[in-house]
Amino acid sequence: MRMSRLLAPTLREVPADAEIASQQLLLRAGFIRRISPGVYAFLPLMWRVLRKIEALARQELDASGAQELLMPNLVPAELWQESGRWYAYGPELLRLRNRSDRQELLGPTHEETITAIAREELRSYRQLPLTLYQIQSKFRDENRPRFGLLRGREFLMKDAYSFHADAASLEETYSAMCRSYTRIFARCGLATRRVESDVGTTGGAAAHEFIVVIETSGAENEILYCDRCDYAANVDTAESRLVAAPPEAPRTRRKVSTPAVRTVAEQAAMLHLPLERIVKTLVVRAIWRSKDETERCTDVVALVRGDTQVNLVKLRTSLGCTEIRPATELEVQAITGTAPGFVGPFSLPDGVLVVADESLRQLSNFSTGAGEIDMHWVDANWDPAFSPGLWADIRSALPGEVCGRCGEGRLNHARGIEVGNTFKLDTRYSSAMHATYDAPDGSEQPFVMGCYELGITRTAQAAVEACHDDNGIQWPVAIAPYHLVIIPANPQDTELMRAATDLYEQATRAGIETVLDDRDDRAGVKFKDADLIGFPLRITVGKGLKNGKLELKIRATGELMEIPVEAAVDHLVGLITPARTPFGG
Repeated sequence: MRMSRLLAPTLREVPADAEIASQQLLLRAGFIRRISPGVYAFLPLMWRVLRKIEALARQELDASGAQELLMPNLVPAELWQESGRWYAYGPELLRLRNRSDRQELLGPTHEETITAIAREELRSYRQLPLTLYQIQSKFRDENRPRFGLLRGREFLMKDAYSFHADAASLEETYSAMCRSYTRIFARCGLATRRVESDVGTTGGAAAHEFIVVIETSGAENEILYCDRCDYAANVDTAESRLVAAPPEAPRTRRKVSTPAVRTVAEQAAMLHLPLERIVKTLVVRAIWRSKDETERCTDVVALVRGDTQVNLVKLRTSLGCTEIRPATELEVQAITGTAPGFVGPFSLPDGVLVVADESLRQLSNFSTGAGEIDMHWVDANWDPAFSPGLWADIRSALPGEVCGRCGEGRLNHARGIEVGNTFKLDTRYSSAMHATYDAPDGSEQPFVMGCYELGITRTAQAAVEACHDDNGIQWPVAIAPYHLVIIPANPQDTELMRAATDLYEQATRAGIETVLDDRDDRAGVKFKDADLIGFPLRITVGKGLKNGKLELKIRATGELMEIPVEAAVDHLVGLITPARTPFGG
């Protein structure tokens, strides 16, 4: 490709609406253009990158025995109504009506569609296990799209689905798929960490995320990991062990005046209590949406130790509800009869569900709100007359706490970008949609299912976020749009231009994806564009040519070296080949 013909509209200024480095660089280097909030056009350079990531994913998935298919973007509402997600997914689901006034949606994921296919086409246990995958555009109507391709409304994703006769078979495929994911990302030049995560609206028995660990402003995902064992989890699901408050002989509960106390810290100071002997409350509204599109709301009081915070994701999971949100101040007063800061578990109206964190189960002689303004209980204890309606892990684990798995290490904090996730769906969709197979004993059994998602566009931008410097992008060789740019120092010099053209043709024949910068611009302009776009290798044909030398720059390290003209192609092939992708041209 000649640079004079390549659509690569580079920009010198940072676009005003670009928030993070990778988004800025993809816009400045001419890879993407914004069409509307959260929706981008992929220009030729970006499309080459995306095709390479797709090729790597296909190569690994095909090697695992998975089969590619393509499902429609437009999905009838009936399938999502069968699974129940039509009512649970929320406003991110792009719903529409066709000319026949039938409800449809643009698929954010395709669990329902693939289950419907399996329901019709898979009859016997002899056809299992089976893994099917596709690569296509997805649509999610993000409330606040941001960070370019990292949180967009339309994006490219690879989604795979596996069908099994039992949990053991699912576990085998799930583990193999996770290994494939690690290889795919590694071949893209990205080191990832697999962490436990919440199943979210997808549902199922368990889930994991693949995180590119990087401390940048675009790294929205927070994880905690143990410094002694291999445990790692998203902050919304991470488990830890708290040091228990020393046991005390139960005393008689009594009410004390606490004027002007509004926070747990003020409560601890006035009552001369450590935070671990205070029970903190949060009033929330939990919502369940049913298949008849009605909503059921339950008022919940969540209890945690005073030195911890309620984790709303864990609380939602424990309740199994569709949506959860903190109550407003007016709602707190209407639900509990008192103001925030004075709510406690011992004076609540009927119908309010109390959910307590497991760390409170053995707590004695604690303080909590008394249900009256300026009043708190002290020396409170659980007793047969009152105990929470539900005990669960509903608090946020924090860095420095003891690992909830090994019980020995401490949790450390890191940030990163999610590029893939996997779900053990179990029978979440097959049971709801009556998708069954004939078991060996002749009975009908629901499929045990797995789901495996990989963000193609997210992986591309994550690579830029992880691999760049002040001058531009540093593409990993395997997913770079082109491997090499050749720059004649003076395009008006016929000898330099002839040598550059000869090298371009030789490199192209050798399978090196090459751009010849034949523009009638100063060399400095071309060098800046080469660094901005991120070509892994740059050859300058300049004054060294008279001595049979070319200047080679390795973009990732900035290293400059002279190489002989006659050995240039072999040298370049040696640098490119180890990371070459199955896509070329």
